[in-house]
Amino acid sequence: MLQMVNVINFLAVCLFLYAAWSDFCTWKIPNAVVLALVTLYALRAVALILGSNDVGAALFASSGIGGDMGAGLLMFMLGVALWAFRLFGAGDAKLFLPIGLFVGWHGMLPFAVLLLFIGIVTLLALRLPVPLPVAHLAFFMRVEEIRKSRKIPYGVIMVFAALLTMALPMIRQQLQLR
Repeated sequence: MLQMVNVINFLAVCLFLYAAWSDFCTWKIPNAVVLALVTLYALRAVALILGSNDVGAALFASSGIGGDMGAGLLMFMLGVALWAFRLFGAGDAKLFLPIGLFVGWHGMLPFAVLLLFIGIVTLLALRLPVPLPVAHLAFFMRVEEIRKSRKIPYGVIMVFAALLTMALPMIRQQLQLR
């Protein structure tokens, strides 16, 4: 079951990256991507339950599926509130649900800190001029368009904070092995 969870996590990372790229290119996050991420989490939860020796702990512990669901719902409500105040787009608000599911309850604080840090770095980077030798490249032309429109694709920032948060347990494990 652990291999299935790893495959699901890999697929989720790919979908999160696609959502970030889509938001960067079009300022839109497709509903199909959000639904696919939620479905992947459901499959991951089933795999964790089937592979668990203690189903109660897997379901109801704050580090288990219950904590993940609580984090997902809390973040989704936050996203809807930010959307209602027109601070976020609808796609960004919807993306908070799968991010909360995959980050989990114990990842909420690191996610918030990383989100703040990456957001500040992004806003500062958008103030820098694009170097002339690369200004003609499509990526930098899009950055210039984002700068001029003053519309930030928050999904990109959210995804990178989520991916770093999801990677933290692996980083901690590698540091402990040394």
